Amino acid sequence: MSTQHFMKSSDSNELFHHLTAVLDNCHPADWADIVSLLNQIKNEKKAPLPPYSEGYLKFFAKGTAFITFSYGTDGVSIEISKYAHSLNDLFTPSRNPSIHFIGGSFQPQVSSILKAEWPRLPIEGIDGWHKWDDGKWFNALFRKDMKPRSEESTLLANEIYRQAVKIAKRLGKYFLDNQITLIVPVNVASNPGNIALTLGLVLATEILGIHILNSNHDFYWEDGKPPSERKPGEKPGVRDHFFRNIDNKPFFSLFELLYPWNGAKWLQVNINARQSRKLINKFGFPREKVFTLSTYIDDAFFAAYSKKDVRDIRLRMGHILSDGEAIMRPIPIIDHLSRIDSWMKNQQPIILGVRPGLTIDPLSDDLIIMLQPTRIVSRKRIERDIELIGALFQKSKLKEEFENNPNRQLILHITGPAPKEHQADLEKVLFAYEKTMSALPETLAERIFLAFSVGQETHASFANNQFPPLTIEANYRMADVVLFPSETEGRGLPIIEASACGIPIICSQYHPREVFNDVIGEKLPQELQIRYTLFPEGTLHEDFLSDVANLLIHPGSQQNMIIHNKEAVRARYSRASFRNTFEYLLKQLYKLN
Repeated sequence: MSTQHFMKSSDSNELFHHLTAVLDNCHPADWADIVSLLNQIKNEKKAPLPPYSEGYLKFFAKGTAFITFSYGTDGVSIEISKYAHSLNDLFTPSRNPSIHFIGGSFQPQVSSILKAEWPRLPIEGIDGWHKWDDGKWFNALFRKDMKPRSEESTLLANEIYRQAVKIAKRLGKYFLDNQITLIVPVNVASNPGNIALTLGLVLATEILGIHILNSNHDFYWEDGKPPSERKPGEKPGVRDHFFRNIDNKPFFSLFELLYPWNGAKWLQVNINARQSRKLINKFGFPREKVFTLSTYIDDAFFAAYSKKDVRDIRLRMGHILSDGEAIMRPIPIIDHLSRIDSWMKNQQPIILGVRPGLTIDPLSDDLIIMLQPTRIVSRKRIERDIELIGALFQKSKLKEEFENNPNRQLILHITGPAPKEHQADLEKVLFAYEKTMSALPETLAERIFLAFSVGQETHASFANNQFPPLTIEANYRMADVVLFPSETEGRGLPIIEASACGIPIICSQYHPREVFNDVIGEKLPQELQIRYTLFPEGTLHEDFLSDVANLLIHPGSQQNMIIHNKEAVRARYSRASFRNTFEYLLKQLYKLN
């Protein structure tokens, strides 16, 4: 079996024939055969790039493709949009860039972060987790026992390879037709949502010899390990399921080989230094092929805004949550719980209250908004937000504030959707709200609400009212405080974004602690450190509740902290610095011939 470098010939039909011939001539019978095939392909000598006088920027500008499971307004998609805009900035002076996006699905709201002229290719079968064939294959690989050398294991190996070949051919055709010279997979080869996609991508790109800038946000081993490695009393991790079949050595050998793949023309790009060190020190990746790429904060986050701007943003969000009405009318929590299965299938923005007949004026100066700017997954621990609200109305002066002012209302607003596989996590939040509200006096409970905007940033009513769509920074600006009680994070972007917008942040010291310390700048000079209110583990003590109540009742008291955080973030996360780092990565990648 021989491989041919993708750029050696301009005849894409000939190259596609070569790709399909290699794939069709291989018939692995089990996991071990797939590993042997990958090692054979990897060890085939790749022809070097022909001399290219125009340079690396023009070469990669010919065609760059991003690949991930799905696109929306989640943190990963937002970072992908930053990568794309940075590459667009780098490529444009040299050549009109061609930037593509490939995924299992594209949510409508992705149009707010990706340019309309950037092509999008949806491919059936490459979405992840429970969206990969309704979770059938993910569950079979990571939720059920798969004994080595069993008939079930062999059948799964054949099925995954069959899917991978189909994906490889589909991807290869697109790469060749669109002269793709650079591919940026994001989480595809680090967080195993769809092993067939990862295998298919590796097969196509190794056979064609395309350069890969492999972006890793989350690894399967972060808060995941086999039970045998857990210390006495250590709690299970949220990613332990990836080790379910570690004793099936042929399968797990393939798994470890793919996540991430150490290809000849692959660079590993991680979002924190801890991930990079582990790839080098534990997994043996060459130091010269592992890099760390931080993030940048767009200038729009730092722009000044007025109280009127906040009211306008809240009005627009009110229209989203109330299906186009200026006044919000919450749905009773008990009604929503009774039809939660139906809502999960077609998630629409909603605001919940404790009983029928309640209303909220989004323009009211007496309205408090606490913002959780994340998806609904267990590690975000959103139920702790509910616990905080309950404690505030039992043990702090916020209770007195509401008793003295009957117009006071409070909304806990969660911006992201609930992935299908995390319905139980959503229900945990809903039941926590119902239980906490039932423990409060009705006169207080009926003024506390739970909102879900599920990533929506516009509504049909916006056109009639001449409203512009909301933006990510606008979502922050509508809030009085941002809550972020996460258990684990790969970075912790809401801390940075909230600080750039000038919104106080209440956050936990999540794991890995090193990552949290890097985000707040613990080892940096004080002027570069982000100031925050610590969301404590365990009991919410009275001093903490007093600080939060004061922050909500007297938001003006935080001005010094707000100014400090904006300047710290501006200095540390500039777009220019990020773009320079990206350019350096492309230079290093181009050398891999």
